[in-house]
Amino acid sequence: MLGSLAEADDAVQEAWLRLDRSDVSDVENLGGWLTTVVSRVCLNMLRSRESRREDSMEAYPSDPALGRAGTFTAVGTTDPVDPEQEALLADSVGLALLVVLDQLAPAERLAFVLHDLFAVPFDEIAPLIEKSPATTRQLASRARRRVKGAPLAPEADLTRQRRVVEAFLAATRGGNFDALVALLHPDVVLRADKAVVPTPAPLLVRGAVAVATGAMAAMQRARSTAPALVDGVVGLAMAPLGRLFLVLGFTIEDGLITEIDIVAEPERLGALEIAALDV
Repeated sequence: MLGSLAEADDAVQEAWLRLDRSDVSDVENLGGWLTTVVSRVCLNMLRSRESRREDSMEAYPSDPALGRAGTFTAVGTTDPVDPEQEALLADSVGLALLVVLDQLAPAERLAFVLHDLFAVPFDEIAPLIEKSPATTRQLASRARRRVKGAPLAPEADLTRQRRVVEAFLAATRGGNFDALVALLHPDVVLRADKAVVPTPAPLLVRGAVAVATGAMAAMQRARSTAPALVDGVVGLAMAPLGRLFLVLGFTIEDGLITEIDIVAEPERLGALEIAALDV
């Protein structure tokens, strides 16, 4: 629901505190009662997050080599977050799914998660978001369309794209320089906007060796990166704590990467359509 272990822990603790303060002797379905309480706590946290959305990009301290750090702080808290734990969360839930959920309105997110992931009926979700069951169903349906996205290429092409992109990510995570160079066209071009690295102009790198060298410097960052559908084609989304931070778009020809475009500027990120890939 929240995409962050730290925030999820806060929500559960708040629910237990409310349980401790409440008389539930007449509650027939304690599990349902707790589900309602946790959902309302999460909804309040999501709405609060919406009001301070601008803080999310500032939660990650700078890294001279990458422009970003490998250790993060949960937004709205002072507690450091273990990147490995967050990576495990992203792997278990699906990092791309977390990214899409983070782009949904709080009511859409709650309706989709409770119904599609936990099979809670719409007539039980509706009171939580103060909507009718019919409207709640529409919110979940809208969220579902965002999650699935609209591929621009045939399935066979997407499969080939995904194979190359996943190999690129695996080589970067594993520090396998030779494997990375083998995936790149000798004249590959990498472009990165000014928000990726602290430079006065967008970054431009040419050549397989130069691009692979830069990717090796991003090994730590790659742990919070996963394949996703980006504007209908396969790309990579970096999302520490499930918050979209930057996106890598690829041009692939004859099985080799010929161009990489890295987008991190908030306005450009907001214009991208991110969706989860089918497992």
